Amino acid sequence: MTSSHSSTCDGYPEWIYDGSDIPDPFGYGERAVKFLRALRHPKSRLPGGAFDLKPWQERIVRRIYGPCDQDGRRIVRNVAMLLPRGNRKTSLGAALGLLHTIGPERVHGGEAIFAASDRKQARIAYDEAIGIVRAIPTAESKLKLTDSKNRLTAPKTGAFLEAISADAGTQHGRTPLFALVDELHAWKKRELWDVVRTGLVKVPGSLLMVISTAGRGQENVAYDFFDYARKVARGEIDDPATLPILFETPRDADWLDEELWYRANPGLAEGFPDIEGLRQMAREAKERPGDREAFRQLHLNVWLDHSADPFVDMLVYDQGAFPVDIDEMEEYPCWLAVDLSSNNDLTAVVAAWEHGDGYIVHPWFFCPEDNLRGRAERDGVPYPEWAEQGYITPTPGNVVDYRIVEDQIRELCARFNVQEIAFDPHMARNMLNNLQEDGFPAVEMRQGWVTMAPAVKELERAILGRRLIHGGHPVLRWNFENIVVHVDAAGNTAFHKGKSKDRIDGAVACAMAVGRAAAGDTGRSIYDSDDFTEDMGWF
Repeated sequence: MTSSHSSTCDGYPEWIYDGSDIPDPFGYGERAVKFLRALRHPKSRLPGGAFDLKPWQERIVRRIYGPCDQDGRRIVRNVAMLLPRGNRKTSLGAALGLLHTIGPERVHGGEAIFAASDRKQARIAYDEAIGIVRAIPTAESKLKLTDSKNRLTAPKTGAFLEAISADAGTQHGRTPLFALVDELHAWKKRELWDVVRTGLVKVPGSLLMVISTAGRGQENVAYDFFDYARKVARGEIDDPATLPILFETPRDADWLDEELWYRANPGLAEGFPDIEGLRQMAREAKERPGDREAFRQLHLNVWLDHSADPFVDMLVYDQGAFPVDIDEMEEYPCWLAVDLSSNNDLTAVVAAWEHGDGYIVHPWFFCPEDNLRGRAERDGVPYPEWAEQGYITPTPGNVVDYRIVEDQIRELCARFNVQEIAFDPHMARNMLNNLQEDGFPAVEMRQGWVTMAPAVKELERAILGRRLIHGGHPVLRWNFENIVVHVDAAGNTAFHKGKSKDRIDGAVACAMAVGRAAAGDTGRSIYDSDDFTEDMGWF
């Protein structure tokens, strides 16, 4: 094994290949395997079109259904499977859905669901299951297919299999015995996820199976779910009911190492996905950064940052997540920066203190209180949870109340040794004037190359040098994750949003605060300098 595998994910399922014993005291694992092998598949090349259950897939099935407690109850209730594209995860999921609908895991009136982000994606596993049913002689005639409802029903038992999607409105009242959640990383909203999870706990012996490729970013339901599975795999959490099956690739691994491809893709040794196809994609990806990121994410299961062109590697950024006790910073010189943004988006105030040859930073965020849930769905991040945890201050109404922001700044000035409060004057003229009239050291810091390029460079130096301590604040991290960098002909770097909905306000304010702390000015803006001309101040 090459050195590129030395830092593989802790959840890599070695048990799939080591031939170790999988307990099956009641024979439920063997029963499930026999059922799957008795199925037919329209694309199978085996004699009679038999369902092609590969050895590694069989081990997974036995590991899910075999282990039981002394009363015969299945131990595994949650399966977290990260599997790259092309490894036939849909076929396996569809077959298991049938196991709970027409197979030995069925119960009278039992509900099995295939859940996905949209109708088209939800139909993929459903159509696969229908194809399997139609490949079995006489099976279709014994079942009822309601295509308009994406539902397959077994009339004798009342058990049914149905495809549902997150964009199909409310699904409350569900009580599934089996739920296959497909490509969770693509779910923009969590409402259906919550419905599925809460419905599963209503039924004894239910099973949740999440099969997905890797995603992007950390502030989403998929990252939370699979990160929990990683902790189970590492032994940090004792949860026998969760089975992690994580075919992941370390972010620092050599993505061109074909041995790594085989490790991340268990089907590759069996001929799927096609090795020559992967090689062609890799050749093209060497020349196109966007394709390279897609190759790493979708074919090697590398969980990426949100931005395809990040400001810094977020693994490096995360090394500054040491706890920050700002009570200990009250006597030290402090620089504040404020990005008021627009009224209905995030507003950020960031404090920076010099710390050796680096910096300690701490943010305060504000957002409108109205419709926090809707904003969470729009931006794909947990605003309500952040508000409950104190990471964001919601202000009354549907726009940010700048009076509350100004009061916070005044409190910070009373608490800390504030040398300067830097504002982007575009949105802050009234607040800037109010503070200046009351004697606070408020100054302008426009967002042009002349001021922001040195600030961004100093911030980058601190992060790459592991000299920025930020306490792991989740909202600030999300803002950094959203940054797309633009570089001018002179090599100056500026921050931009990756997409129109992305928020980078905290990162901008952080750069401003660090930049002013590095300059060490105490109340004198560069715009008061004789070196400043109007054409320098804007992009």
